Amino acid sequence: MTDPHLATTNRLAEATSIQESAEEAFDLEDYLPDIGLASFGGLQERVFEHDDRAQVASPEQLPWRVNASLRITAADGSQWLGTGWFVTPLTLITAGHCVFINHSGVVGRDGWVRSIVVMPGRNGSALPFGSQTATTFRGVDGWTQQADERYDYGAIVLPQPFAESIGVRRFSVRPDAALTGVEATVAGYPGDKPAGTMWRHALPIHAVEAMKIFYEIDTAGGQSGAALYVMDGGEPVAVGVHTYGGATSNSATRITQEVFDNIQRWSA
Repeated sequence: MTDPHLATTNRLAEATSIQESAEEAFDLEDYLPDIGLASFGGLQERVFEHDDRAQVASPEQLPWRVNASLRITAADGSQWLGTGWFVTPLTLITAGHCVFINHSGVVGRDGWVRSIVVMPGRNGSALPFGSQTATTFRGVDGWTQQADERYDYGAIVLPQPFAESIGVRRFSVRPDAALTGVEATVAGYPGDKPAGTMWRHALPIHAVEAMKIFYEIDTAGGQSGAALYVMDGGEPVAVGVHTYGGATSNSATRITQEVFDNIQRWSA
């Protein structure tokens, strides 16, 4: 068995840059299904009891605009919704299942996705920074070859930076004691809210494992790939990649040293 931490990249041709101005009309679907449905076939994220999410009123402002709405086109041409976040002007981190689909049961769908439209700071039909289409993606063998949810993270590499500076999110490795009981936030683009709007919710982390973090933060399909972040000196710092839900908690792929090292390698 190969090393599940081994970083891999898709073999698709590099994209021709497709960057549109904020003034141009953009063909946005009103609603897209959650990319998690492509690999898992069922809802993988949930709202617990009452929906306590709050809409981000100005997603074009920092620190929110480092998050991007993703329109994902799979190998079979089907389209899906996800979330990503910038770590450099060219690189976004997201869920592994946003860039590589496993076990869909649909002929021609599994494998690396065909393309992803990246829309930072999107607010409904408003694209304050325009958009780019990417075809270069990163992952690790633990997800692309073994479909192991503990390795469900990946990256999107843009053909060029956006014309206007978007900003980046810091990320770090934290010990168990610096995570358990600490308030964390997930902000992203859920598919159960008005299309293209950003929503956030924060609650304390209630459990950690070696490669996973668990919480009752309200999320919904479409937020796959969003950063799970904590505050450090007034600055949001990512400690995980939101990926899953369940009967008692939602969860993130934890940023371990191996994940941190891969993100740094991917940070073009």
